[in-house]
Amino acid sequence: MSKYDVVVLGTGAAGLTAALAAASNGASVGLFEKADRVGGTTALSGGVVWLPNNRHAAEAGVHDSREQALTYLHSLSNGSMRPELVEAFVDNVAPTLDWLESQTPLRLELVPRYPDYHPEHPGGLPGGGRSLEPALFDTRRLGPWRERMVGTVRRLRLSEIPSGGGTGVIAPELLRRRTEASQEGLGRGLVAALLRGCLDRGITPRTGMRAVDLLVDRGRVTGVRFATDTGPHEVRARRGVVIATGGFEHDRELVRDLVHGPLSHPPGVPSNTGDGLRMAMRLGARLGGVHEAWWVPVVLVPGPDGSPAPTLLLRERTLPGTLMVNARGRRFANEAANYNALGAVFRTFDSASFSYANVPAWLLLDDACVRRYGVFGTAPGHGAPDWVTSAATLDGLAERIGVPADALTATVARFNDHARNGHDPDFGRGESVYDGWCGDQAYYGTPQATLGPLGTGPFHAVPVHPSALGTKGGPRTTPDGQVLSVDGTPVEGLYAAGNAMAAPTGMAYGGAGGTLGPALVFAHLAGRHAATHRRTGR
Repeated sequence: MSKYDVVVLGTGAAGLTAALAAASNGASVGLFEKADRVGGTTALSGGVVWLPNNRHAAEAGVHDSREQALTYLHSLSNGSMRPELVEAFVDNVAPTLDWLESQTPLRLELVPRYPDYHPEHPGGLPGGGRSLEPALFDTRRLGPWRERMVGTVRRLRLSEIPSGGGTGVIAPELLRRRTEASQEGLGRGLVAALLRGCLDRGITPRTGMRAVDLLVDRGRVTGVRFATDTGPHEVRARRGVVIATGGFEHDRELVRDLVHGPLSHPPGVPSNTGDGLRMAMRLGARLGGVHEAWWVPVVLVPGPDGSPAPTLLLRERTLPGTLMVNARGRRFANEAANYNALGAVFRTFDSASFSYANVPAWLLLDDACVRRYGVFGTAPGHGAPDWVTSAATLDGLAERIGVPADALTATVARFNDHARNGHDPDFGRGESVYDGWCGDQAYYGTPQATLGPLGTGPFHAVPVHPSALGTKGGPRTTPDGQVLSVDGTPVEGLYAAGNAMAAPTGMAYGGAGGTLGPALVFAHLAGRHAATHRRTGR
C-alpha cells in the first residue's frame, strides 16, 4: 500500500496546481488520474485564466482594484455567491499568480483588449485586463509525458485566433519555427507547464486509476480506494485528499437528477462522470450549485473519421449575416452574447407545450457571410461545408429544417430592418462591446461588428445544441478548500477544487477563463492547507 502526505485526484489545472501547492509546502504527494492521458478538460480548452486585479494588467496600464472586481462579481450573482469565497478568490489572485510563476515554468500573459463577459455591468472592464493566457511552452521538456496529454497539438496563442481577438492566420514561417521548437499554447500549453512543475518536484502522475471510494478512520479521510485494470488498489493519505476530478457532465443520470435544463453533447473529456461528487456525497458533504453549469452552445462538426464531434459555437453566431431561431422560426436571444449567458436561454420552459421553448434551435447564415469570413473550418472565399443544410430560398430552408416558413420569413425581415439601422430592440445584439469580440474586427466597438442583415441566398442552417464546458456543482467548501458536511463543519482530511467543488462564483461567469482562474486559486489554497493543516487533538 502506497502512503503519501497528500493525495490529489485529477490532472487538470486544479489537480496539478493542488499537487504543486502541497509539495511546495513540504508534503509528499501522490497524483492520480482516472484516464490514460493527463490534462482533463483543461487540455482541450483555450487555457485562459480570469484573474481580476492582476499585476500583468497593472503593468500594461489597466486600472483594476479589489473593489471593482467584487462589485462586478456581485452584480452578476443574483444571490448565488458566498461572499467569503468570492473575497478569497479576489484576495488570493496576486499570491497565487506570484507563486505559480516562481514555482513552475508557467508564464501567463495578458490577452490584449479581451473584455469581460458583462463589461457594462458595474466594475466590468470593457477594455480587458482580467484574462490571461499561457505563453507558448516547449513540450520537449516533458519527455515521454509529451505524448500523454489529452487533445491535439495547437501551436497557437489565444490572442492569435478569432475567439481571442486575432485573425486565425499564422504565417507559415512562424508556424514552422514553433513546430521545430515543439511549442504549444492554449490548454495544452497550460497543462504542460504545470505538469513540468510537478515532475520537477518528483510528482509523477499515475494514470488509469479511477477513484471509487474514500477511506475513513474515526471521521477523518485517510486515503482512497481505486479501481484499476489489475484490480482494487488502496492509497493512504496522512494529511488529506484533494478531489479535483472535474464535473459530472458525462454522467447522464447525474445530469438528469441534478442539472436544471437540457445538457447534451458535452465537449469535455468523457472521464468527467462525477466520481468525486459521489465519494463526497457518501460522506455526507453539503452540495452547492448542482443545478448550474458553465453553459455553452455547441454544433456537431464531422471529425476526421466522419463522426460528429461537439464543437463550441463561438465565432459563427456573432458574425454579421447570422441569426438563431427556434422551432417556431423565431429569434430567442442575443446571438452574440457570451456563451454562458446564451446557453442559459436554452433552459427557458414553455408551460403550454411542456417543453423547452428553444430546443431545438438553428443558426442561420447567408452565403455572403459564409464566403466573406469562412465558417466551421472553411477558408474565406469558399462555400458552406457539405454537412451544412442549405437552400436557395428562406422558404426552402424552412422546409428543410422543419420550421414554419411564414414565421421564419417574418423573423428575418424584422431582423434585417433592425440590422440595417444598427440597432436590435428585441435582444440588444451589438449593444455590449463584448458582442463584437468574435465578429468583424474591422467594425469592433460598433454594432456593425456583429449586426448585419441576412442578404440573398443561398441560405444555410446548422442545428445548435445546449451544452456545457463542465458542471458547476459539487461539495461546498471553506475558502481553504475543506469540504463541508451537511451540518456546515469541515470533513476532516477532505478537500475539493476546480469543477469538483461548488463553483465559488455561483451562477456568474465573469470573463474568459472564468472557470480556470478560480480553479487555480482555490487549488492553490486547498493544496497548501492540506499540506500544512494539523488536526487538533491528535
